[in-house]
Amino acid sequence: MTDKQNKKILSGSSISAFIVGVILTGIIGFYSLPSLMMLEDASPHDFDTTIELFEQKVEDAGWSVVTVHDMQAILKSHGHDVMPVKIYELCSSQYSAKILKLDDARIVSPMMPCRIAFYEKSDGVTYVGRMNSNLMAIPFGGVINQVMQKAATDTEVILADLLK
Repeated sequence: MTDKQNKKILSGSSISAFIVGVILTGIIGFYSLPSLMMLEDASPHDFDTTIELFEQKVEDAGWSVVTVHDMQAILKSHGHDVMPVKIYELCSSQYSAKILKLDDARIVSPMMPCRIAFYEKSDGVTYVGRMNSNLMAIPFGGVINQVMQKAATDTEVILADLLK
């Protein structure tokens, strides 16, 4: 074989390896995205205690509970029996105002207010679920990223004491 033929084979092999690497990276990324986008922690407390502690921590932090969706009660009224699930919508006016006053930033208003879910699973443990706002903020950049990062950090501080 000539050097020219060897270079063609090596070049073709390199391109093939690169393409396979890109495809595998894409597949791995696609299947790992859900676990990156959402966060879940087990609470050391029962459901009612977790809720009580959370509400107090929110108040202590100066945030507001906009509303609570009691999914168990809502679904029960429609004939469905599910374990306890409450979804809290939280707002910190210092953060939401910074986003909502800017026309270009209002695009993220469907993700507002911040939502945190508390639910029991069949293992009897209470869990806290939420969107990974730190990760979700990055693609937006600018003010949206800055504000969402700060709000996410504050939310995690609220939860950190609760989850000890």
